[in-house]
Amino acid sequence: MAWRNQLSRNLKELRILFCQTSPASAPARSFVEKNYKDLKTLNPKLSILIRECRGIEPQMWARYDMGVEKGVRLEGLSEPQILKALEDLAKAGASTKA
Repeated sequence: MAWRNQLSRNLKELRILFCQTSPASAPARSFVEKNYKDLKTLNPKLSILIRECRGIEPQMWARYDMGVEKGVRLEGLSEPQILKALEDLAKAGASTKA
């Protein structure tokens, strides 16, 4: 998972949105609890924003250079699938720099 320490090179900001109580957001909440510390330690300059809002559908958004944003819906995804979605967002950021 070498890509994890490259997030700050490919992304300007990472936002994760989820509901505090809904079952659909449970995997996203668990993902944040288990991975936030490592992601922030590996990428101290990357803005990682966690947004909780009652009733919201779980989502992850990446902001790249020049304000370009890409989002992924997380509803129905497991934690490993969320990690894969984050990897895909990071790789998309790398491809925009080429």
